[in-house]
Amino acid sequence: MNIGISALTRFHMFDLASEMEARGLLGNLYTGYPKSRLPESLRKQSVCRPLPLMGIAAARRCSAFPALQGDLFRASTCAFDAAAARALKPHDVFIALSGQSIRSFRRAKELGARIVCERGSSHILFQDRILREEHELQGLPYRPIDPRVIDQELEEYEFCDQINVPSTFAADTFCEMGVPQAKVFLNPYGVSLSLFRPHQKNDTVFRILYVGNMSVQKGITYLIEAVTQLSGRSLELWLIGPADKDTEPMLRNLPSNMRYLGYKSREGLAAYYSQASVFVLPSIQDGFATVQAQAMACGIPVIATTNTGAADLFEDGPEGYIVPIRSPEAIADRLQRLMDDPALLRHMSENALKRVQSIGGWHEYGERAAKQCQLLLAS
Repeated sequence: MNIGISALTRFHMFDLASEMEARGLLGNLYTGYPKSRLPESLRKQSVCRPLPLMGIAAARRCSAFPALQGDLFRASTCAFDAAAARALKPHDVFIALSGQSIRSFRRAKELGARIVCERGSSHILFQDRILREEHELQGLPYRPIDPRVIDQELEEYEFCDQINVPSTFAADTFCEMGVPQAKVFLNPYGVSLSLFRPHQKNDTVFRILYVGNMSVQKGITYLIEAVTQLSGRSLELWLIGPADKDTEPMLRNLPSNMRYLGYKSREGLAAYYSQASVFVLPSIQDGFATVQAQAMACGIPVIATTNTGAADLFEDGPEGYIVPIRSPEAIADRLQRLMDDPALLRHMSENALKRVQSIGGWHEYGERAAKQCQLLLAS
């Protein structure tokens, strides 16, 4: 079996490519990253087209101009898709990210491949709907997902033989939108257990941590509101990740016990996780946030909403808590329990670490993906 994989940016696709390479199944990796930035094991099989990645980098610097930013993102993904399609070689199975792959999908099918669309989030129509609702609730203007992007994603969903999603939450949104359940394959992401592991906590402060984009989609306002409801001993909230124009004003006026630390590299995150007591992910919608597994691998419990893939990672109670979206009261309640009961916090921390270690890292994710590709070919 020969598997081709395409991804303009890293996302989780390099982990997938590494797992396929380790099994002798990787034909080629088509990417916007230059070979110097790829893992050594992937460089030989990689076909690199770095110019579109420069467009993505430029788009990320245009957050003050949303229309220009959207056009740059789309132009860059289309340019990469066209370049990957021209470079494509024959594969038995071709896997590529949604929203940037319709030309590659068409060419891969011409070359005889079975087509797998990798979607890391909910169905795009569900995503657009829930984000519109959330912006209205927050009293913020909503810039809808580009209709051209929606049309392309819907065409990719229809064109492909299989849609891979990372959580039951995401899979349910596809079924809700009329996609046949048999076409959707659930495969939760892994975590690097060598990179993310417990470090010694340096103090006794009850510290709440969030890692991710500072955006309306991530529900940051609900977390901040929840922390303001807490009472008791000293506590802190650390927020890590890039901010967008909607959340920047709020982050400039945080209470004294809340700190916005900005962007931190993936390699340095374990040190921050280990200085926390609990990790909170208040997202409105998130296909499967790998930060949850990273936090658990560093020995801290997680409080996450139902729309994050948390239910595919841990049970509500033993290793963490799963709460409704848009509920600062529920988040505050669970935080208060852990803050008031150090023995419970310690027990849940131990359970979280054991749980994520029992699930395993990216190896198990790769095993499931490889077996599914074999079944797809057999069908």
